[in-house]
Order: sequence, then structure tokens, then C-alpha cells
Amino acid sequence: MSRILQIVMILFLGAVTVPDVWGQTTSSGKRERGFIREGNKLYNEKHFSEAEVAYRKALQENEYSETAMFNLASALAKQASLAVGEEDGQNNPAAEAQKLFSDLAANATDLKIAENSFYNLGNMAFNQEQYDQSIDMYKRALRKNPDNDKARENLRLAQLKLQEQQNEDQNQDQDQNQDNNQDQQDKEQNQNQQDQNQDQDQNQDNNQDQQNQDQNQSQNQDQKQDQNNDRQDDQNGISDRNAEQILKAMENEENATRRKIEARRAQEELKNASKNKTDKPW
Repeated sequence: MSRILQIVMILFLGAVTVPDVWGQTTSSGKRERGFIREGNKLYNEKHFSEAEVAYRKALQENEYSETAMFNLASALAKQASLAVGEEDGQNNPAAEAQKLFSDLAANATDLKIAENSFYNLGNMAFNQEQYDQSIDMYKRALRKNPDNDKARENLRLAQLKLQEQQNEDQNQDQDQNQDNNQDQQDKEQNQNQQDQNQDQDQNQDNNQDQQNQDQNQSQNQDQKQDQNNDRQDDQNGISDRNAEQILKAMENEENATRRKIEARRAQEELKNASKNKTDKPW
């Protein structure tokens, strides 16, 4: 807890006073006064919950008792300050105390009670770090009593705390903006890196597709070349067979011609031989 907050807490506890009651002489007024005095005794002994019960009994005797209302609000505020974070929806002494102080600040006929109600509202707001609201309450208390030195001192402290709070908020906003800018830069950098990686992957895919296409074209060309070679081989084979057949046919024809010539020669030789034999004298 900061030193300033400790000072205000001390001033708040000292400022929640329980005024004495006087002036009522009826039996109901006596009972009211008796319950208030009982509550004051318990309050000063720091038995705030028991004091609350006594002040509520006083209000049963006189529901318009500004003193009983103020003292009840004071006892509730004390309990709230000792049980921070323990309030629930059904039992919230701080909320009830704030309502009582607000009603008294606006409507109390006793100016001292109105002044102290504004002052205590300022202390409650201060301890909740609602410094702008506490400043307003201290100023209202000073309007009721310009000589209230406690209200003036707490007003100065609340103004300092408000400035400190605003500076912290500004620094947090700057830090948040820096964090947001850094996050945006990181996001853009990551996006650029992703885009770059995606482009590289796309280029690799395109290169691979081109390589595959070139390979397929090469394979197709090889297949076409092989087919052409096969057809050429077939054409060459047919030509060779035809040439062989032609040569063989020519050879057969030549052999046949040669046999005819030889046969003719043989016949002529035979004929000549026969003729010579006939013409030879005996």
C-alpha cells in the first residue's frame, strides 16, 4: 500500500465520527438516545457489527433520525473497510453505507452531518481509486465548511493520485500501442515470409512441371524416333528382299539363257559332227 493511501485510510477512519445525541425527552426519544449511546460505545470499542444493530434499533424508534442514519452508515463503512472483497449481493455494507451517506449529504438538515457525509463519500471513493469522484465529494464538503482541513488535505492527495493514475493510463496506452504496432509488424513480416515461401514453392512446382513436360516431350520424341527407325528398318528390309528376289530372278534368267545357249551349241556341234562323219570318204 502506498504512503498516500495509508494517510487517507487513517484520515477516513478518524473522520467517521459518531456524534452524541441530545434534545429528545419523550420515551421513544429516550430509547432512541439510549440505543445511539449504546452503539457509540460499541463503535469506539471497534465492535462495529454490534454497533450496527444498536443504530438500527434507534432507527426503529425514529426512522428520521439523521444521527442514527449517519452512525449506522459509519458502522457499515467500518465493516466494509475490514472485509474488502467479502461482500456479496445480499450483504454489501459498503453499498448500503454509500446510499445512507448520499441521502444525508443531499437532504440532511444538520449541516455538520451533511458535511461529514460528503467527506466520508470522498474517502470511500478514494479507497476505491475513484479519484475524480473523491475530488468532487471533498469539494462539496469544503463548500459546506471551508475550514475543514481534513477535506482540503485529502482533496490535494486525491488530485495527486488522479494525475498519477492518468499518467499510468497514458503510459499503458503507449505501451499498448507499441505492442499493437509490434504485433502488426510481426504479422506483416510473417505474412510476407509466407508469401515468399509460397512463391518459392510455386516456382519450384512450375520448374518441376516444366521439367516433367520437357521430359515427356523428350520421351515422346524418342518414341517417335524409335518408331521412325522401326519404320525405316522395315522399309530397308523390304527393299533388300525385293533386291534379292530381283537378283535371284535375274540370275535364274541368266542361267536359263546360258543353258539355252549351251544346248543350242551342243545341238550345232552334234549336227556338225554328224555332217562331218557323213562327208568323210571311206
